[in-house]
Amino acid sequence: MRSEPSQPRAATAALLARTAELAAGFLDGVGERPVRASATRAELLASLGGPLPDAGEAPEAVLEHLARDAEPGVIGIAGPRYFGFVIGGSLPAALAADWLTSTWDQNAGIYAAGPAASVVEEVVGAWLIDLFGLPGGTSFGLTTGCQMAHVTCLAAARHKVLADRGWDVEADGLAGSARIDVVVGAEAHATIGTALQYLGLGRARAIVAETDGQGRIQLASLAERLPGGYHPLIVCLQAGNVNTGAFDPLGPAIDLIRERRPDAWIHVDGAFGLWAAASPRLRHLSAGLERADSWATDGHKWLNVPYDCGIALVRDAEAHAAALSPQGASYIIYGEAERDEFRWVPEYSRRARGFASWAALRQLGRDGVAEMVERHVELAGRMAEGLREAGRGAGIEVLNEVVLNQVLVRFTAREGLTADERTREVIRRVQDDGTCWLSGTTWHDMAAMRVSVSNWSTTADDIDRSLAAILRSAKA
Repeated sequence: MRSEPSQPRAATAALLARTAELAAGFLDGVGERPVRASATRAELLASLGGPLPDAGEAPEAVLEHLARDAEPGVIGIAGPRYFGFVIGGSLPAALAADWLTSTWDQNAGIYAAGPAASVVEEVVGAWLIDLFGLPGGTSFGLTTGCQMAHVTCLAAARHKVLADRGWDVEADGLAGSARIDVVVGAEAHATIGTALQYLGLGRARAIVAETDGQGRIQLASLAERLPGGYHPLIVCLQAGNVNTGAFDPLGPAIDLIRERRPDAWIHVDGAFGLWAAASPRLRHLSAGLERADSWATDGHKWLNVPYDCGIALVRDAEAHAAALSPQGASYIIYGEAERDEFRWVPEYSRRARGFASWAALRQLGRDGVAEMVERHVELAGRMAEGLREAGRGAGIEVLNEVVLNQVLVRFTAREGLTADERTREVIRRVQDDGTCWLSGTTWHDMAAMRVSVSNWSTTADDIDRSLAAILRSAKA
């Protein structure tokens, strides 16, 4: 007979202590190590791959192998000079809470499988609704990211606009239902289209309203493109363009939609821009958003919690629950007064994301959230100003109005390179340099460099060091 697997408590404690030592060592050096990865795919496969061994290894050996051989392929996202893809770091309290989350190993799908996980998530939702200034009674769910937050919100929208026409889409599907019109801006993020794809609404069927030079939806075009009252209607607006940080004119757009189509559902993509509503200095950018019907944002962007954490918020809690609540199963113990999280997100089994979010919000407080967001906006402005000053003689152009944490940059043609070629080459050289890491994009058919400031630990010195690296690369 095989012996039962065992791991003495002392050995487990020693393993976790060693894990903490390795993690602390990584964080101690993350501010000075090259931000880029130093290993190629082939090197990582050679050190981490190969056939699955027949015999298992001791946990300590597994940990040391992973830490040693994976770290060369780890990008310094946790560090202060990572400016790619609007990715935040992990606040210390959030990181520590996330370690406890894995240790507790709660299934945050139903209250019965994790009472504390359910209650903490309930508290986090109430805090966020208050922080963003959203209506009382708004429901919420913590998802894997903003992609699934959009799916959640637009599933609630699909439910409501069809229920208003007497159709139960959850029971009867889309076949035979009224066609749903969806209006989006020309600069809508790709995750909106993907959500329409997942929900059977068709990303190619969306009606597109024109945007201005900063990516903001144009009210005249929105008015022109809004369909009449025959089909159910969903309109998607944007708080924070992924390239420029610009906001749609939310208040006037919502007024226009409500006047023309009071039955329309209005959804706001606020993947990172929604956090401006938490700042007294920046709240004017999002004025009017509280009059929408749903909102999606990310915790692993500007709240600086570990991956993964998206946030879906829905004004109509009944529509939200109707769209997401799964078919009952005989073995499930359902809550009565308690919160069963799987009624609000597309997952039965899921990580207890609320613990890290609770810890981040407790560490920062209302004032700390506002201060962090405002500081990042100031740092983005510092980067933009430095690039503008250098650009007068170096062929560097800042393309956007820096209203939030995004800086969009282009390098002019030089020495046999077109502007697109030079811009992409500068991006490559900056990434290879290792001082900072930032990404490229295509903006209005032009190659551009995109700098996103969203890590809690970034300082003015980090901006200045990164600016110097960009200028070195541009000069080279």
